[in-house]
This record gives sequence, structure tokens and C-alpha cells, in this order.
Amino acid sequence: MAKKPSGPRTNSSSGLPPVTIIEVTAIDSDGDLVGRPVSWDRDDAPPDILIVTGGRRGFALRPGDRVLARLGMVGDGVYEARPMHKLDWPPSHIFGVYELGAQGGRLKPTSKKARKDFVLHKKDSGGAEPGELVRAQVLPSARGPRLGLRAVKVLERLGPVDDPRGFSMIAIHEHEIPFEFPEEAFAEAGAAGPAPLEGREDFRDLPLVTIDGADARDFDDAVFAEPDPENPGGWHLVVAIADVAHYVRPGSALDQEAQRRGNSVYFPDRVVPMLPEALSNEWCSLKPDEERAALAVHLWVDAQGNTLRHRFARGLMRSHARLTYEQVEDRRKALAAGKLEPEPLDRRIKALYGAYEALDRARRQRGALELDLPERKVELDDKGRVLSIGERPRLESHCLIEEFMIAANVAAAEELERLRLPCMYRVHDTPDPAKLEALRQVLESLDLRLPKGQVVRSKTLNGLLAKVKGQPAAPLVNMMILRSQSQAAYAPGNLGHFGLSLRRYAHFTSPIRRYADLLVHRALIKGLGFGQGGWVMSEAEEFTALGESISRCERRAIAAERDVVDRFTAAFLADRIGETFSARVSGLTRAGLFVTLADSGADGLIPLSFLQDDRYDFDPAEMILEGRRWGRIYRLGMSLQVRLVEATPVTGGLIMEPLPEQEPGATPPAHGRGRKAGKNPRKGRNKGPKPRQTGKKRR
Repeated sequence: MAKKPSGPRTNSSSGLPPVTIIEVTAIDSDGDLVGRPVSWDRDDAPPDILIVTGGRRGFALRPGDRVLARLGMVGDGVYEARPMHKLDWPPSHIFGVYELGAQGGRLKPTSKKARKDFVLHKKDSGGAEPGELVRAQVLPSARGPRLGLRAVKVLERLGPVDDPRGFSMIAIHEHEIPFEFPEEAFAEAGAAGPAPLEGREDFRDLPLVTIDGADARDFDDAVFAEPDPENPGGWHLVVAIADVAHYVRPGSALDQEAQRRGNSVYFPDRVVPMLPEALSNEWCSLKPDEERAALAVHLWVDAQGNTLRHRFARGLMRSHARLTYEQVEDRRKALAAGKLEPEPLDRRIKALYGAYEALDRARRQRGALELDLPERKVELDDKGRVLSIGERPRLESHCLIEEFMIAANVAAAEELERLRLPCMYRVHDTPDPAKLEALRQVLESLDLRLPKGQVVRSKTLNGLLAKVKGQPAAPLVNMMILRSQSQAAYAPGNLGHFGLSLRRYAHFTSPIRRYADLLVHRALIKGLGFGQGGWVMSEAEEFTALGESISRCERRAIAAERDVVDRFTAAFLADRIGETFSARVSGLTRAGLFVTLADSGADGLIPLSFLQDDRYDFDPAEMILEGRRWGRIYRLGMSLQVRLVEATPVTGGLIMEPLPEQEPGATPPAHGRGRKAGKNPRKGRNKGPKPRQTGKKRR
């Protein structure tokens, strides 16, 4: 544990503001309060915060309380918080499950942050039945408390808790995601119709095809490629995107609602679209053999994937085929093995792969970050029950579409710069030095070196990833490099894109589901004189605020999607309590260990109290938990066997316990000892560098 200083010191690069809201999360083994920032929507774990009350009257805090506090850094990645005001918590509205017991009605909150139940009197239940999900209002304390609990009143019934289809509704309400369209927006979408050819180029005979997931319901991009006869080894590509700007005009009800939503939100069982289905699934969906309005970019690239020139056009197109990633991949492999007779479509697929291989060469040459981070896929039956959870396959056909979209996005940013028009860039800044230092320390424990004193580029990180590829440490290194990254965002100021190693980048290819892309379309239409639907925001301050708004909407969507996957995962594992799983340590805090299960990718917590073989201290500098008596160490990336103790679908929480490595009472093996086995680190811990472990490392 960090030594308590006489006072905090500030650090402007720390990532947390000097004054923020802190939630008390635990009381550690020394009786000290620890907490975390309430607002934390990054992929990496939140920093540790020591809460110093100083014995001030009125600040009797306990887990679950929230305070407005002044922060200062006291060590690498460790903060000290001095409370200023205790805040009213819980919020005015909360979601939970209505339960009826011997002591009356209770509401069990769906949020992992809630530490207590609420009293729910029958007269305030709104007719809800036990086992139902409800949205409730927290009543003034005069209506309670009972047994120290606040009382609530039901405002809305959301259905039975055992129906998995309610998981996404919990997230929609908790994250305040708009999901009902205003009547005016519905009316505008319902009045939409086919776009005329007048004033547009005719793309209908160009053999464009869509390639999407098998479960996709909207198709907003189509692609085409052919060899470029004027450029030996080069290619002519076309990326056609649904012309959403034709239907969603600036200032309209549709536009206002799309801006409020910011983006579509994708759950395993449903989609909350940015636009009504009359547009997102119909007139703005590039369905096969249907005429659709499109904004397209022609790109000419050389054999090394470098773009020689580009041209934008507004036209009318007809998709010649709706293909899936699996179909394209399987057919290409079967043809290469001589198992199928070539068909006309196969020539188009071959050309697409030829162009992709050129673009991929350019990607590798510039050194785009090559992270290997598996994504969880939840497969449901027709009743919303989980059939399986596993890694989403990463096919070469996915990479093909990704590279085509990146090329089109770069061209859009370049074109708006050429036209000297404002652009809503997709920016990804260089990593924060403090995060790089934390990454450097973890890498040193793996005998990997990240040099100090030089500019870190994506190529540098790719070199580290290449060294550990296929090794046990690979998941840890990929995860830590991800956590070292800045958060991507939308902004009118160009910072470049570190991860893609690009000097300029904008989102152009998904205006059905991202408002930022619609802004780019409008600017291109305006600047290139493509007719109606064009628009450029002139007020710089307003444009900056809009970028911040749609960035917040994106983070909200990511958090909601993650919560729903967690709930489905907990439901899937709920009948496997007591089973053993292989896991890897993915996070460490004073509260315990976060682990990721190998087979499903599910994340769970091993509370510190479950480590009963010793008393453990958290070292934030080296990111380890170290036992005081025996010196056993838990570190990031370490593999271990765990037993599932608890799975709570309504919150998505999983609680694990580690399996014992030896019989109770046995002397720990020598390789399990730490830097000073049996020595209390609070009484003279070795301050020198940690000796390297001999033999096989715990990763």
C-alpha cells in the first residue's frame, strides 16, 4: 500500500481532474477507505484512490457512499482523495428486481455499483409482481428508512427478470439511451421514397456487392475492385455508401434525434438504431437488386497500396449481391483448393482480395497497430436464451472490408482539407507518458524493453507484440498495450490517428449508424456542389461541442453494450456454479483480482477476502498483490484455476475463488516466495529492484 504523505501533489497528465466524484468501494485490511472515480468509461482499470477523511465529523463513510473530493497523486497511478462534500446517493431513479420476503418488499438494484437493497412497500409497487424488473424513484428519507434502507416507488414495469430479453432494456434505461423516436421523426422517415436519378451519376451497372455479417439487417457500404490497366499491379476501387444526407436534412426532426442519439447501439438481441427502420433498414440500406442513393469514392492505388488519386461522386446504385464474410472466405478457399468451378462472381471476389492485399502492404509499411484482442460473441435462440459464448472469429474477409473502409475514410478527410472545409476528424492521440511508464514496468517483468527517452510509435509496439505472439504472455501484452492507448474521439481539430498510423482520418463509411459520418457526407456534398442535403457548421465552438457530444454518445454505447454482454454471460454461467475454469489475471486492485475466463472471455472478480492463505498488499507500481507472510505474488497475465462461486445475471456480476495450489497447511514452495518471504512490507520493504524469478515465470 502506498505510504500516506502529508498532502497530495497534483499531476496534470494523470487523467483525472483535481476535483471529482469518488465512490467508496472497499475498506482494506488496514481499515483504510479505497475508492474509484464514478466517471470512468475507459477500457483500462481505474486508478486506485486512497480516501483520507482526517477524522472530520460528518464524514463517516462506508462502501457505496459517494463524495466530491479533491485529488492529488501520491505515487505511480495512485491518488489520494480528500472529501469536500458527501453526495446524495443513490440517484433519484434506479432499476432493480422486486422481491417479496418475510420482512416485506425489497428492490434489488441491477447496478453493480449499488451496495444495498431498497424497501419497496406494496402500496408503492405499482402492481408489480415479485420477480419483475422495474424502474423506481428513490423516495425522500422521510418515507424510510427501515433497517437502514431507503424506500422506492415503482414508476415502470419492465417484465420478468428471468427473461433474458430484459437485459438490454436494463442497459437502455440505466445508460439513458433514447430508444423511442418522436412522432415527427417517424413521420419524416415514413414519407421517404426512392431518390431520383436526375443530378446523379448512374452506378447501377457497376457490379458493387455488400459484404456483412450473416445477422446484419442494414447494409450501408458496397465495394468493387478491378485491375487498373494504366497502373501495372495497381487497382481501381469503389466504395459506395448509403446517401443518408439525402433523407436526413439539417435541422429536421430526424436530424435532431440522430444527433441526440449519436450512434446506433448493438446488443445481442436487438439494435437501438440512430435512424428509424424505414430508413436504416429500407431506403438507406443497400439491398440487392434495389435502386439506392449513394455517395461513392473512386480510389486508384498502386501495387504497394498507396493511393494515387481519388474522386467522389453522388449517384444511384444497385447492389449486385448480398454476401457474408463467411461466404466470401469459404468460397475463396474452396476455389484455391480446386473444389469449386469458378463463376462470374468469383472474378469479382478475386479482384477484391487483390486490392486488399495491396492495401494491406501499405498498412504494414506504415506500421498500424496490430493488436490481437478477441471479441466475445453471444449466440441466442429464438427465445433470447444463450446458446453459446465464445470468441468472434476474425476472418481475412473482415480485414478486406476494414481496409477498404479505411482507404475511403482517409480520402474523405483529404478531400475536405483540399476544399478547406471543416471536418469532423476521428482522432487518436499518442499514448500518455504516465501510461507508457506503467506499460514499461509491466514489460520489464516479462524481459521486454520499451526504451525511454524516445518517441513511441505504433511500429515500436508492434515489435513487442511480434516478440510475444503465440506465447503465454501474448494476451497480457496485448491488453496492456491497449490500456496504454489514448481514447479515440471525434473533434474538428486534426491530431492524426496513432493506432492506424495515419496523419488524417475521418469517418465516412457508416452514416446510417454514426452521426459523425453524416456530418462528413454533408460537408462533401456542400463542397463538391452535389446538390441538396449539404451543410457545413460555421461556428467553431459549436462544432467542437458537437464532437464532444457524439464522443460521449459513443462511450455510452460501448459501456451499455459491454454491460449487456456481461449479463448474458452471467445468465449463461448461472447453472455452472461450483465448476472450475482456466483463467488469467486481467486486473489488480485493493479489492481483489479481476480475471478473464479462457473459454468464454467472461470477466469476474476474486475478492481479496477470498485469498485466505495470507494477507495481501497491493503494489500499484509493479501492479502485483503480494502476501505478507509467504510472499506469494499475483500479477497481471498470471494463469490460474478458479471456481465459479456466484453468477448474478441481473447485474452481470461473476464472483470467483482461486483453487488452492497445495494441501492446506503445507509449506509454500520456494518459487512462490516473493522479494522478502515472511517480511511485512510495511516494515521495511526492499526498495531495490525486484530480483528476476528463476525457472518458469508466472504470467
